[in-house]
Amino acid sequence: MSSKLAKIEKRTAYLLILPSVLLVFSIILFPIFSNIWISFKNVKLKDLRIPEPRAKKLVKSIKDNPNQIKIIYKLRNSSLTQEITNVKFKDRYPDNIEPTNLDKRCEFKQKLLQCELGNWPKKYRENLEIVFQNTNNQEISKKGLKSYKPKLSGKSQNILLTYEFTLNNFKKVIKDKAFIDLLSTTFYYTFFGTIGAIVFGILAAQMVNQKFFGRTFMRSVLLFPYVAPVVALAYTWELLLDPTSGTLNNLLINYQIIDGPINLLGQKYVTLNILGFDFKLRLALTTVIIFEIWRYFPLAFLFILARLQAVPKELYEAADVDGANPIQKFLNITLPQILAVISILFMIRFIWNFNKFEDIFLLTGGASGTRTLPINVYQQGFSIGDIGMGSAVSIVIVVFLLIFMFIYFKLLGKRADEN
Repeated sequence: MSSKLAKIEKRTAYLLILPSVLLVFSIILFPIFSNIWISFKNVKLKDLRIPEPRAKKLVKSIKDNPNQIKIIYKLRNSSLTQEITNVKFKDRYPDNIEPTNLDKRCEFKQKLLQCELGNWPKKYRENLEIVFQNTNNQEISKKGLKSYKPKLSGKSQNILLTYEFTLNNFKKVIKDKAFIDLLSTTFYYTFFGTIGAIVFGILAAQMVNQKFFGRTFMRSVLLFPYVAPVVALAYTWELLLDPTSGTLNNLLINYQIIDGPINLLGQKYVTLNILGFDFKLRLALTTVIIFEIWRYFPLAFLFILARLQAVPKELYEAADVDGANPIQKFLNITLPQILAVISILFMIRFIWNFNKFEDIFLLTGGASGTRTLPINVYQQGFSIGDIGMGSAVSIVIVVFLLIFMFIYFKLLGKRADEN
């Protein structure tokens, strides 16, 4: 009895979690599997159009002969790349009409028009015209003729559903001359964007963790960059940084800090002279990183502030008794207490920044040296129309993130063992 009851409970448990499993598969797993599948195929954007025979039916009167009517079928192959074989056509007609001229590929029996149209190559177009004669001197109803919809069938090969796979997409990605530059730009943007957001998050958390008038209001203001719509923020930054009418350039020129306007989002490099040495700074990319830091430091600020409020005040009181200065208190008390939060934030922000698309796309569109791997996915898949290549680039992104996760957890595991 107990074993039977256990089986029933087990079956019930499976039934209860089934909707969640199906939801996860449909929303998360299925797109992932589809992306992997497409990455091993030479699929272009135009290949996504399903190859199928299509027909548009036009009904036209003949002026000289009201007892006749012309039917025009605009036939076409919907695919730009695939052939359709063994195309068959069917259409039904009312009882009071008969065809006067019939295509040799067609036959008309029992008010049914049937055609064997053979093979249609890619981009195939044809107008099939048939004239029908009234058989009982009754008016031919155009509306009645249009109510009958033609049916077409045919055989075609959908490139997405075949079992032909290739590594050409991945070879193109790796052998691309711009790949190393894309990879370095992505890591540059990801690393400095992540570190900068965490550093400013620590500074903001330290500031609002102190007691002062208006602290609650200040905390709310600091959250604004994170909660505001990214489209509005990017548009505002573009206006502020515009080289001709932007506020920042006008202020710098008026105060004679710079001689002429600087295109902060459109200039790839700027040369800096430091101690007699010239250094090239990636200007547009650095500007985008500053935007990234400003937009996402509130997330780090929230996490770190929550941890700071849990640090026992007795530790700081003891440090005051020992005569520790603020820097010593930060290094010996605050930093060890928030280190676990910082490590989690670094992992989360690194993954998010590595996959970041909308910020760069809205600010520069990937121009002026700001083209990263996620931007390349968009350009390959939609600008160039190479869906397979875009999917392959996205798989490469996943591989690099898996390597990062492996190294991160290895180092974290060693640190935990040492502690």
